[in-house]
Amino acid sequence: MASSNKDQTPTLDVALTPSHDSESKDGQTGNNNNINTGIARKDSKTSSDDHKEKTSEDDPDPYLVTWEGRDDPANPYNWPSWMKWLVTLLVSFGGLVTLMSATMIAPALTTISGDLHVNDATTQLTLSIFVLGYAIGPMVLAPLSEVFGRKIIWLTSGAFYVLWNTICGIARSNGLLVVSRLLAGLGASAQYATEFPVLGDCWLPDNRGLSFSIVTFLPLLGPAIGPILGGVLTGTIGWPWIFYVLSLFDGALLIASLVFFPETSGQHNNSSYYAAHEKDGKTMSQILAISLARPCRLILTHPHIQLMSFFLALNYGILYIVQSTFAELWIERYGQSVTISGLHYIAIALGSIIAAQVGAKFMDRIWKRLKERHGETQPEYRVPLLVPGAILMPIGLFWYGWTAQTHQHWILPDIGVAIFSCGAIISTQALQAYVMDSYPEYIASATAASQLPRNITAFTFPLFGPQLYKVLGYGWGNSVLAFILIGAGFPAPVIL
Repeated sequence: MASSNKDQTPTLDVALTPSHDSESKDGQTGNNNNINTGIARKDSKTSSDDHKEKTSEDDPDPYLVTWEGRDDPANPYNWPSWMKWLVTLLVSFGGLVTLMSATMIAPALTTISGDLHVNDATTQLTLSIFVLGYAIGPMVLAPLSEVFGRKIIWLTSGAFYVLWNTICGIARSNGLLVVSRLLAGLGASAQYATEFPVLGDCWLPDNRGLSFSIVTFLPLLGPAIGPILGGVLTGTIGWPWIFYVLSLFDGALLIASLVFFPETSGQHNNSSYYAAHEKDGKTMSQILAISLARPCRLILTHPHIQLMSFFLALNYGILYIVQSTFAELWIERYGQSVTISGLHYIAIALGSIIAAQVGAKFMDRIWKRLKERHGETQPEYRVPLLVPGAILMPIGLFWYGWTAQTHQHWILPDIGVAIFSCGAIISTQALQAYVMDSYPEYIASATAASQLPRNITAFTFPLFGPQLYKVLGYGWGNSVLAFILIGAGFPAPVIL
């Protein structure tokens, strides 16, 4: 990276030039939505890395930090494959810790309830409050990563998570445990603020599916490994060690990332130099104000983000109802031990991993075929993958609900929940890729905006999940959820 008239650092100015032709179909310049918010959605592009290649014929400024053209070896797009894989793998391990933290205490909830002398509903809050941090954190951390870089945000937030997650283990009152879980969730939310932006920094849209398959493989093991390990630890050395083990694992990951995780966004730390977004004389406080407001502007003014947010919220909320109540099914209805109940989460992990790997390959294949057919690329090329997801999710819920309701052999509910998880992951991949391709200059802010409602539903939906199954049973309870998905999910590919 050096002084150059080719600017590839993320532009942070509030006024952007739309990535498509400036003349819209109605003859007006630009797009009303883009004029109002200053953030353009990329509707199409003719080259897969055009959004990283800004050109300027002005005299080069020796203090302007930018890429030396598209062949600059410092550009993450041009890194050797092993380096891209290493960064993606580190991010993937971060996702594993985050998802394990969310579900690992599920088998221990009954024990925690007895030890802290609280009711089941209050204990359920202990589990779901962690996810509320996912909703709040990225709205601040994502735009900060566009200003200061991905690495510093990821590391400092990770250290914050380790601190408060460790306090969860020593908490002997439910109030301290709930507050510590919330703050630990805020630290862990950096994963959602930086995960997809790091992928966007390193991998071209043509390889979006490949990068997704890598970065989601380990995290999707979390819903299986977490409850299994949580059940074993609870039954042997006690539930506080759930938090200690997670803190030790994440601490080791932070040390490794400090050494092996290079900055991917092209940000700088030397005050003598400046990036393109600082060239117009904006102060750091002005830049921060613009950046911190960006996710809110996106979700309030951009219909595409609003639609993505709605579908993601529905998928994620129902997914968390199933995951948070899954252990309870096996403990109370099938009479199994806490340890054995955790083993059933393998079905969720298997369905998710199969979907992530198969869906990723089809994502790249569909993208390539449509690109060749139309001679350009559009975010809408991700939409076809929504169809199998919209079909599999309700099928899985019907299967899981009625086999559990009629107390069939344990393998049948596991198959149903695996089918449901498969559909949920395929849909989420397609929706997230759509957002990344629509806002390549602001992947972090767009991702945070689209994920805000989904993390709120992931927090709120599990609170009424146990009551839903208590009143309607697993058969009709899951059927209601399936009918909601049919009503909202089937029209999604047509609307988008």
